[in-house]
Amino acid sequence: MIRCQSLTWGAPGQPLTPALSLSLDTGSLTAVVGANGSGKSSLLKVIAKLQKPLSGRVDLSVPRQGGLSFLPQQQHLDRQFPINLRDLVAAGFWGRRLSSPLRKRRLAIALEDWQLSGLEQRPLMALSGGELQRALLARLSLADTPLLLLDEPHAALDEQGQALLWQHLHAWHAQGRTLVVVCHDLAAVRHHIPHTLLIRHTGCVYGSSAELIEQTLPPQVA
Repeated sequence: MIRCQSLTWGAPGQPLTPALSLSLDTGSLTAVVGANGSGKSSLLKVIAKLQKPLSGRVDLSVPRQGGLSFLPQQQHLDRQFPINLRDLVAAGFWGRRLSSPLRKRRLAIALEDWQLSGLEQRPLMALSGGELQRALLARLSLADTPLLLLDEPHAALDEQGQALLWQHLHAWHAQGRTLVVVCHDLAAVRHHIPHTLLIRHTGCVYGSSAELIEQTLPPQVA
């Protein structure tokens, strides 16, 4: 479970919204939407303990074994880093004690699931945006954590890649994992994600994705 208590975030002395108090149940699937610069990515970083809030607190109820996984936007990844796609995906095993045969088998499955088989030796610079995004998602799938924080996971994905993404998100949700997803595709949010947190400078609103996107956002946006 994620519990935000009187939480504010943003630049020092400049909170992006009034204080947010919100609880997300274990096993929930929630979208975070809002205009550019509204603080969606920053909120995920605060929840992930990668950024300090201005006030208030975030409490996470996750098993000691597992913790959380955070998927950042890919522009924050250094493409000059001298590793290939296989090494990037295999980083999802970090901190886990698995036998070499099991690692090899799970890695092969992840690469196949995300349609990356045959690209294992390509350096990061040689990957398209969609290939890199699928590699980051494959890495996430190997981490096997109960809490997933995803910042624009659909970015750079073509139609087939987006279909793979939603397929995996629904599978992770069915496994009882808790997911928080920043997404700009409101039609996809309405179709795939049951609950939404709308971030606005006047305050955050949480509710049913179908109702919130239909009733709260301007018609031309919804």
